[in-house]
Order: sequence, then C-alpha cells, then structure tokens
Amino acid sequence: MRSFIDLDKTFANQPRELGVLLARIDTGKGQERLFEDQLPELLGQLAEQARIASITASNAIEGVTVDSRRAEQIAEGARRYRNRNEREFAGYRDATDALMRLDSYEPLSVPFVLHLHRLLFAHTAGKGGSLKSDQNLIVSYERGRREVVFTPPPPGETGFLLSELLVRYEDAKRDAGTHPLVLIGALILDFLAIHPVADGNGRLARLLTTHELLAQGYGVARYVSVEQRIYESKNSYYASLYESQRKWHREEHDVWPWITYLCRILSSAYESFEQRVAAAEKQTGSKQDRVREYVLRQAPDRFRRRDVERALPGVSPATIRLVLAELRDEGAIRPEGSGRGARWTRL
Repeated sequence: MRSFIDLDKTFANQPRELGVLLARIDTGKGQERLFEDQLPELLGQLAEQARIASITASNAIEGVTVDSRRAEQIAEGARRYRNRNEREFAGYRDATDALMRLDSYEPLSVPFVLHLHRLLFAHTAGKGGSLKSDQNLIVSYERGRREVVFTPPPPGETGFLLSELLVRYEDAKRDAGTHPLVLIGALILDFLAIHPVADGNGRLARLLTTHELLAQGYGVARYVSVEQRIYESKNSYYASLYESQRKWHREEHDVWPWITYLCRILSSAYESFEQRVAAAEKQTGSKQDRVREYVLRQAPDRFRRRDVERALPGVSPATIRLVLAELRDEGAIRPEGSGRGARWTRL
C-alpha cells in the first residue's frame, strides 16, 4: 500500500533504462498479437512448455522441488502424490490453470487473492485461503546464519493494508497516468512487503503477476515462463526486492530497483518468445521430414515424445505420433512402454 499513497512521489525520477525496457516490451506486445493470429498451433505448444516450466520454477524458488518425470506427470494431471512437495506442486498447477482459463479479468480483490491461496494448498494439510494470524518475518541465511532482512506489518494490520493496496492499485490503473507495468511492479512490491499469508507469499505474488500481465494484454506470460527466468536470476530477484523494501514502512522506499528488475525479466521473455517463433518459421522441409531428421540425427539415443514436441514447436502431436509409428515399423526406433510417457530407443 505504501507505494500508492503518493503516486507523484513514488514514481518520480524514473530511470532512463526503464523507459527503454518498457518501450521494448510494448513492441513485443504488439508483435505477439500478430503471432496469435498467424501461428496458433505453435503458440499452443509454447504455452504447454511454459506451463510446466512455470510450475516447476516457481516452486523451486521456494525450495519445493520434484523429480522432473514426476513433475511432468503431475503437470499433466496426476492426482496421486507421494509427499508434501508433490502436493504443493499440484496446488501451483491448479492455480496456474485457473488463471490461464480466464477469458475476462475482474479487478483484484482480497477474496480473489485468498481463492488463489486456497488453490495453492488445496492438496496439503496447510491452511490455505486465509490471512496470517501470526507475525511472519523475511529472513536470509546467505551469511551462514539466520538474519531478518524485513519485518512485515503485524497480523492485525494485514487485512486493512491488503484491501487498501488492491483498491489503490485498481484506482491507479483506471487513472492511466502511469505505465501498467510500473503499477504491476509496485503492486507486487507492496504485496510482498505486507506478506499477508502464513506460507506461499512468493508463489502467490508470482500468480498475481501472471494475472495482471494477462489482464493488461502482456500474453508473453502464456508462452514463456517468467517464473523460470526469475528462478535463474533469483539472487538478483532477492537483492532488488531488498533494495526496494528498505524504508518501506516510512514511505521513503525506492521502487525502481525492483520494477527495473521485473521489466528486465519481461524484456528477456519477449526476446526469447520472438526468437522461438522466428526459428520455427525458418525451418524448411515438410513437418514429417523435420520430425524424421530430429529423431534420427539430433535426439538422444533414448527420448520421449514430449522431447520431440519441445524440440519442434509448430509440429502437431498428431504428426509426431505418425512419424514415430512409421519409424517404428521401419525398425529405426523401438518403444518401451506405451502412451505419451513411453520412451523410444533409436536403433
């Protein structure tokens, strides 16, 4: 909430670098709309790849890790879980899928935030869907010992602060006096400073980021995993948050380190998205020939069908199944198992 009390003060002195990043992202946003009309099959495959990567990475940032094969099985809908990590993984799957299914975006509200939190912990014994009842702290073990780096507001203030944050954020969006990505960055900064729930604040913040990006028309969050990029740069992620949350309680904080970091991530995501689309468009030969070439000359000696799908965005699963069956009949490859999870060995 602190970032939205005096917008002129908060958003004064925008860094020059940030203006360049915002322009780059908005250019990518415009091109993305063209791709959606021209390459729907390719974008569908990129979306599925990004979905699994996002679920995996957002949990990994919080130390919740799952074996890669199990991760894919759970992402594809498995409902039996072996441990708490798998249950939390499934919760992020459900929350992500709920966001991706939306065809309209209502203003953010406390009930909606708690709905997402309830989905996150629906498969665990954790208390999802409620605000914190005890004081929580943001700590670091970077120096080999426990160090409190930020103290969020106490539980008694949480409900008011979160509600006020969301109302002020929606008002700022309607005023349209500040770039929407700057507002999203400030929203997430304040949300993480309030730390409104007992567990899952980071994952919940990343889900809200996805929701607001999609609501503002930045569909790259569907096709490239923003969470994966955050995971790969998590030291910078934590450092920028720390820099921007200093003096937050006194409303003397500097939002720009965090907002600039977030926009670097989004700019990188758009660059990757455009490169993948360009690579798919440049591929020559029929789609069946491209599958043959990959399986016979480029794939590992043992691979799965999903490996081929990821390597060849723009080639439909039906085409890949057809070529695999032909190569099997020709004696070039041999299956182990059946269905999507089968492993193939190149002979």
